[in-house]
Amino acid sequence: MQADKSAGSYTVPTHDELAIADAVGSQLIRLVRLIERKQVQYQAEHPDAVERATYHLLVHLVKDGPRRAGSLAEAVHSDPSTISRQIGHLVRLGLVERTADPVDGRATLLAATEEGRRVFEENRRIRNKRIAEMLESWSGDDRRALSDLLTRFTSDFERSVPRPAEHTATTDATAVRS
Repeated sequence: MQADKSAGSYTVPTHDELAIADAVGSQLIRLVRLIERKQVQYQAEHPDAVERATYHLLVHLVKDGPRRAGSLAEAVHSDPSTISRQIGHLVRLGLVERTADPVDGRATLLAATEEGRRVFEENRRIRNKRIAEMLESWSGDDRRALSDLLTRFTSDFERSVPRPAEHTATTDATAVRS
C-alpha cells in the first residue's frame, strides 16, 4: 500500500494487507489484555504498589530528568490536570520531589528522588529478567528482530496518535461547524 501524504491521497489497502493488519491487531489486543490481567494480579498481591499510569510519570522523570508538569504531561500524552494527582502521590511516597526552576523561580520542576531512581531500577531489572526468560528459547536474531520491529511499530503508532491539544482543537473545530 502506498500513500502520498503530501497530496492527501491514500490507496486502499489490499485484502492481504487488511488480513495482516487484522492478525496484528488481534495479537495486540490479546497482549494488552494479558498485560492488564497481570497488572490486576500484581495490584491484588501488592495493594500499596504505585498504579501503572502513576509509575509511568516516574519513568519519564528518571529517563528524561527534571521537568515542569506541563512538559511531563506532554511527554506522556496527557493533560496537566490529569497528572497533578499522580505527581502528588509520587511526592507523598518520596519518589518525586518538587524544586524551584533555576531559570524561573516562580515555576516548579519535578524530579525523581534517589529512592525514585532506586525503585525504577529495581522494577526495570525485574521486568528485563522476566522478558529475557520468556525469550530464552528464541534465537538471537529473532530477539533482535522483535526488538527492532516493535520499536518501529511503536514509533509509527506514536506518530499517528494526536496529542491532547491536537485532539481538543479538532473536537472544538468540529463543534463550531456543527
